[in-house]
Amino acid sequence: MTTSQATATTLTQLSTAMFTVRDQDAALAFYTDVLGFEVRGDQRYGEAGEDRWLEVAPRGSAARLALNPPMGGDEPGGSAIGVESTDVLAEHARLAARGDVEVGPTPTRAPGAPLLFGVTDPDGNIVWIVEAEPAE
Repeated sequence: MTTSQATATTLTQLSTAMFTVRDQDAALAFYTDVLGFEVRGDQRYGEAGEDRWLEVAPRGSAARLALNPPMGGDEPGGSAIGVESTDVLAEHARLAARGDVEVGPTPTRAPGAPLLFGVTDPDGNIVWIVEAEPAE
């Protein structure tokens, strides 16, 4: 059972999703070289710069993906995000042709569902490539 309360909020939009990864450099290579994302932030922090905040995103995306080492007992992998594509079948063919990426089966149309397929990053996180809604 859910309850709704009329309370004010300051939350405005989804900005950053986070994946736990074993190796930030390997994750960076996957997201930039394989998926074509761009780097949105890569800063060192901590007393001696021992920590790193790394963000990537598809070109033009307002939302970003942070690639973080395990924190507080988290294990890498097991998360998922969806990324829109204007041509899901072409993107599937491009990624499958690489031969070095774990790509799901060729997408097929199902009533009521968008065309989509999954790509698994080196840590087991899934990026769902989802058909973008047509512009009106």
